[in-house]
Amino acid sequence: MNDSELQSKGAEVRRQLLGDARFERSNATTYGHPMMRQFIETATASIFGALWARPGLDLKTRTLVVLVSDAATGRVEELPIHLHMALRQGWTQEELTEVLLQLMGYIGAPLVREAMLTAIEVFKEAEKEKTPAAS
Repeated sequence: MNDSELQSKGAEVRRQLLGDARFERSNATTYGHPMMRQFIETATASIFGALWARPGLDLKTRTLVVLVSDAATGRVEELPIHLHMALRQGWTQEELTEVLLQLMGYIGAPLVREAMLTAIEVFKEAEKEKTPAAS
């Protein structure tokens, strides 16, 4: 694929992972500044277009790999993004909790504790998003 194709495919994958609303919101807020726009354009082509779109693993599995990486390396800033992606790809809150608990024996309780505190907040937010607003 050429750069344009990677950019297009990456944007498609990123939108699928985030959902339309979160995709548009992050583009307008986090990536609204010209410097951050360069960042997301590069990430869209090189990460989402070239890596996430590769054959061999489905998006559901890829979200779990990235979530485990975030927890194992203490990337609590990125973890909410990838938890939302994992939920959108069909992982349940119970399964994601078990994944984090499994990591405790391998990466340590402090990292898992932080990841679980983050997951609690993401799960609360996800539940609110599923609940229709009262009229």
